[in-house]
Amino acid sequence: MPKFMAFSKKQIRVVGIIPARYASTRFPGKPLALINGISMIERVYRQADACADITTVVVATDDQRIFEHVSGFGGRVVMTAEHHRSGTDRLGEAIQILKKQGEVFDIAVNIQGDEPFIRPEQISKVIGLFNKPETEIATLIKLIETSEDIFNPNVVKVVADAKGKALLFSRSSIPYFRGVPEVDWLFKCQHFKHIGIYAYLTSTLSKLVELKPVPLEEAESLEQLRWLWHGYAIYTEITDIETTGVDTPDDLSKLTNNP
Repeated sequence: MPKFMAFSKKQIRVVGIIPARYASTRFPGKPLALINGISMIERVYRQADACADITTVVVATDDQRIFEHVSGFGGRVVMTAEHHRSGTDRLGEAIQILKKQGEVFDIAVNIQGDEPFIRPEQISKVIGLFNKPETEIATLIKLIETSEDIFNPNVVKVVADAKGKALLFSRSSIPYFRGVPEVDWLFKCQHFKHIGIYAYLTSTLSKLVELKPVPLEEAESLEQLRWLWHGYAIYTEITDIETTGVDTPDDLSKLTNNP
């Protein structure tokens, strides 16, 4: 039974989609990499499937090996095109494939395929943002606890307003403290980093995939800036759970002793 009471007025159907590509510059075949005998994609699938607020979980891939592997462990999977620029675009095609099969969903959650220990409660938290009737796009943020993260361009920072609506995402340090030594920035205010799980109304997702890249997005290499540029609101919720992504084989080796 979904815990979000606002959903009780209507049966809300939520699909969790895991984009999974075989080709990766830094880690080819990453979805099939084993962590203590279980593939990364199967671990992500299991975690997503354990979320009570998701109706069904589907892997969206462009590779036959991944398709067969997911089918082999009993997971749902659809084959998508190879040309997609982003996971969001792959989600858009997956939603259309499911629609042609007679399945229509109200909300789609983009679950990163390289976070094998994502927690079901994180997924529930981002879905819970749709209790606000104005929410079209939802995501999570986490308090930054080290100065290193503030100045690390690989850590995406976010500033949100009093209602949790994102104002800006950047690889730079935001907010900027004029006249304050950088060593003191961590203690001047709360800084937040972006946790890369998104949920969308499927009606909004169909519009997002039609948008063309914009200069701000290309400068930062952050797709969500395209949505802000075009006037879409992104609502955020704070999580205290740290995510563990796998970008390289070295990242994977650090996880092999995890349960």
